[in-house]
Amino acid sequence: MRSLTGKYPRSLAGEVFALQVVVVVLLVATSVLALIVQARHDSTTEARNRSVAVAQAFAHSPGLLTALKAPDPSRVLQPLTEAGRKATGVDFIVVMDTKGIRYTHPRPELIGKRVVATLAPALAGHVYTERVNGPLGREVQAIVPVHDHAQVVALVAAGMKAASVAGVVARQIPIILGGGAVALGVATSGTALVTRRLRRQTHRLGPVEMNRMYEHHDAVLHSVREGVLIVSNDGRLLLANDEARRLLDLPLDAEGRRISDLSGLDPGMLELLTSRRAATDEVHLAGSRLLAVNQRPTDRHGGPQGTVATLRDSTELRTLSGRAENARERLRLLYDAGLGIGTTLDVVRTAEELTEIAVPRLADFATVDLAEPVLHGDEPTSTDTDMHRTAVRGIRDDHPLYKVGRLINFLPSTPQARAFATGRPELVPDLSAAPGWLAQAPERTRTIVEHGVHSLITVPLQARGVILGMANFWRSEKPQPFEEDDLSLAEELVARAAVSIDNARRYTREHAMAMTLQRSLLPRALPEQSALDVAHRYLPALSGVSGDWFDVIPLPGSRVALVVGDVVGHGLHAAATMGRLRTAVHNFSTLDLPPDEILSHLDDLVGRIDQEEAETTADAGIVGATCLYAIYDPVSRHCAMARAGHPLPALVRPDGSVSFPDLPAGPPLGLGAMPFETAELEVAEGTQFVLYTDGLIEDRTRDIDVGIELLRQALECHPDRSPEESCQAVLDALLPDRPKDDVALLIARARAIPPDHVADWDMPFDPAAVAGMRAAVAEKVDDWGLSELAFAAELLLSELITNAIRYGSAPVTVRLLYDRTLTCEVADSSSTSPHLRDAAATDEGGRGLFLVAQLAERWGTRYTPQGKVIWAEMSLPRSDGSTESTARSDVLDAEL
Repeated sequence: MRSLTGKYPRSLAGEVFALQVVVVVLLVATSVLALIVQARHDSTTEARNRSVAVAQAFAHSPGLLTALKAPDPSRVLQPLTEAGRKATGVDFIVVMDTKGIRYTHPRPELIGKRVVATLAPALAGHVYTERVNGPLGREVQAIVPVHDHAQVVALVAAGMKAASVAGVVARQIPIILGGGAVALGVATSGTALVTRRLRRQTHRLGPVEMNRMYEHHDAVLHSVREGVLIVSNDGRLLLANDEARRLLDLPLDAEGRRISDLSGLDPGMLELLTSRRAATDEVHLAGSRLLAVNQRPTDRHGGPQGTVATLRDSTELRTLSGRAENARERLRLLYDAGLGIGTTLDVVRTAEELTEIAVPRLADFATVDLAEPVLHGDEPTSTDTDMHRTAVRGIRDDHPLYKVGRLINFLPSTPQARAFATGRPELVPDLSAAPGWLAQAPERTRTIVEHGVHSLITVPLQARGVILGMANFWRSEKPQPFEEDDLSLAEELVARAAVSIDNARRYTREHAMAMTLQRSLLPRALPEQSALDVAHRYLPALSGVSGDWFDVIPLPGSRVALVVGDVVGHGLHAAATMGRLRTAVHNFSTLDLPPDEILSHLDDLVGRIDQEEAETTADAGIVGATCLYAIYDPVSRHCAMARAGHPLPALVRPDGSVSFPDLPAGPPLGLGAMPFETAELEVAEGTQFVLYTDGLIEDRTRDIDVGIELLRQALECHPDRSPEESCQAVLDALLPDRPKDDVALLIARARAIPPDHVADWDMPFDPAAVAGMRAAVAEKVDDWGLSELAFAAELLLSELITNAIRYGSAPVTVRLLYDRTLTCEVADSSSTSPHLRDAAATDEGGRGLFLVAQLAERWGTRYTPQGKVIWAEMSLPRSDGSTESTARSDVLDAEL
């Protein structure tokens, strides 16, 4: 039996009216249900709140405790609770003892019986509410403790039935039902108006006719293999069939949007669709397709204003266009390779640039394997068959190829091994059918194939007839395998990269040699000393090694020399010159000369170097160098400085202030035009000396004064910062990631030797006073806990004082210095230096300095403006009681 609905289809207005009726009924039912639920919740909450308030008020009433203590509490409390219940509107107020026995209840027959309630929370001192089935029905009650001196002596329960406060539903349901009836009336009127308007717009066609027209229209529009677009007069897309969506790759929500808002359309196509002009077989690009487009206006026969366009895919033109595009892409790839490969002289980075250019334009994955010697700058040999995976790049990161850093030994059957042996590229169209490649690592190669990788090109990286490694190109996402055209493109691409990798390899070798030389010339570890806490940094320039250097040189008397220098230029020549100057500074420092004389000797040395190079090489340039030499004495806390064309040092005071002392500049080393001057500074303990080369403050992007100000800001206001922390802070504030010039930085915090570790005596110019001085020295050495050295110190000083009195001139002073060593110094006003000689058996003298040399670890002479100082250092006792002194027992027993 045919349904009436099928025979007489319901009109759109009727369906809308039915939907409106359903919606109104659902809204009314939902509103009533929500009202009932809300009323029930509100009634429960109201009952609970009112019960708590009444119970608390009665529990805290003034006469409650007195009534509870009466002989018959019920007689007193029953009238009070009934009056309170009626006044507050609750259904019951019950007073009970701590065991739950009622004193009061609205029903007197229940007095003396146990209540139906949970008493434990209230007995613990808490207010407790609950729902129970009590004598009056379903009740909401609150139980409040009655306290007497912090002890619960009774309980008060108040409550009411939840139904007592529920009456709002009955009052509001008629309003909701009346609103629903009004809504149904409005829906009926609206349906009538919509029905009349639809009949006018559809020319009184019924649902059957409209259905048949739509089916025919839809079948024709979406079945043809030609795209159809209808565009309104204001540029909106009114209709697009399935073929048009496919050809133009339109989004699902394209209809109704402006043509200009649709992304992905070719500019020519966009201009045509928005112009409303007529077109016949115009060819336009749509992604990878070439479309023939026809367009006509729609208002020629009285229709609405707009245009209709038809699109047809031109297969032959698309093929020709694809070939042309492939050729353009290959040329563009080679052009980009010329610009993007070899931007740095780094082997690894150049290999990475090759993979970045190749993926995804040539291959889906690309790997570069280099022979191990290439990474170290060496030239590989035919025996270097192990390959180091240097670079990997792909369209995804979850590939099963060997990771970077893996050392690979390719089997002879693999394409990589054959290409390495023959020097010719290998093309493998189908990896799954290549047994030689599958044998490399069966489990891994099977995983690679399962991952979708199906084709391979491997090309040897060959430069100057030497194979440096292999470049491998893999294809997975692109369904077609590699072809001969791809092989020729890969060969040309790899040939360009091989030249860049070889250049980087040779630079790596030369750079490593220069860096090795420079590291060997710079100090490897700072000497132990007590005068300064020292931290240092050396950063080579981006362009290679240079001639910057620094040094910390211990001097006699616990003094320390700080040196920073800079040889102009870069490369091996500058590094070698720096090594010669550093060695010369060490040699000159052993003479214990003041800073200005040290610089004068260095100036003469640089002048001789220039002269030697001018005689041997016609185009040799003049060697330029700057230097700053400083000597710090921790006993007097004086610092003597001199500089030769070097930047001013910075001093960080203990209060955090920063200053740049005004030292005489002096000419750079090698000019020999002006003398050098020494400046004397007195510094407080904790002062930091900041010595540096010009690479720290000079930069092409800023003035040198700006660099000095940045240095000041990085140093000031941090008096408690250690030299190590200061070094890092200065570099972070002033240097870029890759500096253009070498930087040497030396920061030293001044220490002071405690006064009780120094002893001075003025010596009478009389040989008879030597005995007394020996006793004083022995006493002081004992005070320092160095009794093991007392005898040797007496003997050593006795010889030095005797020589000063015999061969020197007054005044004579003696000083003992207790630091890392025990230093004995004897000063006089004579400038005559003693010399060690081998005394004959019949000589009366000549054995004193021999004895000093045997007793002391080191000894020597230092000249001062007042004369000279003869000093000797003795090693301190070890923990086992022995010393490092070279003295022998037979020397102590020798005849003086």
